[in-house]
Amino acid sequence: MAYASNAQTSTPFNPFGLIAGFFRAIGNGLVHLAESNHRVNRARTLMELSDEELAQRGLKREDVVKHVFSDIMYV
Repeated sequence: MAYASNAQTSTPFNPFGLIAGFFRAIGNGLVHLAESNHRVNRARTLMELSDEELAQRGLKREDVVKHVFSDIMYV
């Protein structure tokens, strides 16, 4: 026979945990924002290509990031 319990344990209030959770949420949001950038996705797609496929496009692997971000950054 199985027994079910809905007992809840209470933990003491920890203000440092609350502050850490706040900054963790901000950090996770910034990471999500950066990873959803279309340029990051384009660079990731190009990095998945083989060296031969990049050569057909006139690129080298070390120039992919420079190519993708060239319109907004001087590298």
